[in-house]
Amino acid sequence: MTEKQKAVESFARLYDIVEELRQKCPWDRKQTFSSLRTNTIEEAFELSDAIFDANMDEIRKECGDVMLHIIFYAIMGHEAGAFTMNDILEGECEKLIRRHPHVYGNVSVENSTEVKQNWEKIKLQEGNRSVLSGVPRSLPAMIKAQRIKEKVSGVGFDWEKTEDVWAKVEEEIGELKVELERGDKEKATMEMGDVFFSLINYASHIGINAEDALEMTNKKFIARFTALENKARISGKILSEMSIDEMEKLWQEAKKQE
Repeated sequence: MTEKQKAVESFARLYDIVEELRQKCPWDRKQTFSSLRTNTIEEAFELSDAIFDANMDEIRKECGDVMLHIIFYAIMGHEAGAFTMNDILEGECEKLIRRHPHVYGNVSVENSTEVKQNWEKIKLQEGNRSVLSGVPRSLPAMIKAQRIKEKVSGVGFDWEKTEDVWAKVEEEIGELKVELERGDKEKATMEMGDVFFSLINYASHIGINAEDALEMTNKKFIARFTALENKARISGKILSEMSIDEMEKLWQEAKKQE
């Protein structure tokens, strides 16, 4: 039996299990699209964590949890007479074939950039009124900014020179400073957003994923602060009663131990 055949059998087994749970388990029976929504988001973030940690075993487990939710939605869609799992899979197959004319048609591309540009053009031909219509409203702000940048770049709306992008970052920082000096918090908040957006744009231009970069810093800070807390605890001290100089000393010690 090939891996594909094994996968088909395992998929069918999981589908049967979820279908049975939907019929026999009180918790599964009462679930709706709305009630599962936040759980699905949580599973997606758990998969994201596993990917960021490069933990292959956790990636496998979290992929299973995400797959469980997809099957659950398919079963509820079938119950509502709206769609089936077959509809989901066939629709995705047709979309992939349609949006990859360089593989399934006679279109030629030179690189991945042209593939993305063709993708956005085809989406517009499919009825999307804006290249930004495919950006989910509920995405976290930083990821949304990255996706917006990618979308508009796909139709050629982008800076040609990286140095021009950095100049924009400096321009936005200057405008933020002006509003801070004026004491206008509302305008300063807007300018701060412009600084973030321009930095995310610059990161993209130099091949850095801004979301990954910030998450690396988050993890680094958490590790150092946790080490600081442990050192304070061992010393019999309470953080809230320590001076900033005392905490800074422990912070530097934590950095050296990394």
